[in-house]
Amino acid sequence: MSGKYDLVIAGGGISGASLLYTTAKFTDIDSIALIEKESQLGAINSHRTNNSQTLHFGDIETNYTLEKAEEVKEGAELLAGYLENHDPDREMHSKRSKMVLAVGDDEVPKLESRYHDEGFGDLFPKLRPIERDEIADIEPKVVEGRDPNKDLLALQTPDGYVVDYGQTANSFAEQAREEASVDVYTDTKVTDITPTLDGHTIATDAGRFDADATVVTAGSHSLKIAKELGYGEDMSLLPVAGSFFLADDLLNGKVYTLQMKKLPFAAVHGDADVHDDSITRFGPTAKVVPGLERGRLSSVPDFFDVFGFSPEAFLSYANIMADRILLPFVLRNLLYDLPAIGRKQFLPHVQKVVPSVELEDIERAKGYGGVRPQIVDTENKTLDMGEAKIVGDDIIFNITPSPGASTCLKNAMRDTHTLLESLEGDYEFDEAAFREATIGHFPRVDDDDNSVAVDAVDTAAADD
Repeated sequence: MSGKYDLVIAGGGISGASLLYTTAKFTDIDSIALIEKESQLGAINSHRTNNSQTLHFGDIETNYTLEKAEEVKEGAELLAGYLENHDPDREMHSKRSKMVLAVGDDEVPKLESRYHDEGFGDLFPKLRPIERDEIADIEPKVVEGRDPNKDLLALQTPDGYVVDYGQTANSFAEQAREEASVDVYTDTKVTDITPTLDGHTIATDAGRFDADATVVTAGSHSLKIAKELGYGEDMSLLPVAGSFFLADDLLNGKVYTLQMKKLPFAAVHGDADVHDDSITRFGPTAKVVPGLERGRLSSVPDFFDVFGFSPEAFLSYANIMADRILLPFVLRNLLYDLPAIGRKQFLPHVQKVVPSVELEDIERAKGYGGVRPQIVDTENKTLDMGEAKIVGDDIIFNITPSPGASTCLKNAMRDTHTLLESLEGDYEFDEAAFREATIGHFPRVDDDDNSVAVDAVDTAAADD
């Protein structure tokens, strides 16, 4: 196969598929192709077993600043609105209660301050503080067996969107395929990208594509391709593999614990699986691995290509790992995958969420967990939290660790504006129609009414 396109998107996870949807449905770009190396879209990090299935709003992610939460909030509302619009039967998502839990004299004041003093209560009208009795009404197992003398507080919201990002990626593609200008190629692996006078040539194992504009949305591999083209020389990656532990039916929704603000990794939380609420998942763990994809030895050489073996890369890793918070965290997480002691070491994290859980109640989930590429700034020798974007000549590279899936449509909206500036032609983006089809369907409450009835939360959980 081969072809000439105005736009080629390399990578068919949630990020690539959301850009395909946005450009196909809301611009007049003449021809668009999406290329994916797997046999189906959303098969790697977007697959439901390879991520936390969480739509991150920034409301209960306590390592987010208010500024970051404001940025993430709009992106999450765009995707939530899309799901409300296109998934009324909730085949791709569930909507459940979601809370972040503070336990004890040290944590409770921090959570109170976050809500009242730091502005999170104002930013999120549906978020509300609840105490022990109301926590027990929504999540009985969170309170059962817990020391009654321990202070307990939660910030709770009904906007607990649990998402199958792989199915959502396919939904985006189905919407895009309704347009005559769109082609989707699976089982097509990019082998080389070469600049030309009017764009790029994308060589694949199934043929050649010529593109006026190219967007690479290939997760960790995006930086590898960028470096091959001379971009991203001041960046490296710290690939972090997440794993989960499973238990029988314990929680109705999502229950997060307080996160360390210095860590770019999610705190351990418990939640019911998106497609089977009788399964409760606890995690993720965060283990540093030398590979760009979980369980694929073929991705190890790719990691070393990204790493670069430069003095700056080694010094960056040394500086990051010398941190007195990060190093102990990394070492502890190595223990959780050990067959003999992993469950025992992880059990206290589970018991912080559900105190009555015992060792025999949990088991390590086989086949669960993906790799998230944490960004390393080799110039400043720092670990950066969040996604990265490199914009070159007629080409964009997206590297999207968490919360990249949550903000996929917002990122697609930004990239669409950038693409229309670089493409030669009088193309237009109907952003108003895009917003109406997405965030226009996000359910809101009056800002003056900050209450959400518990029975409404329970009804939503029962419906799921």
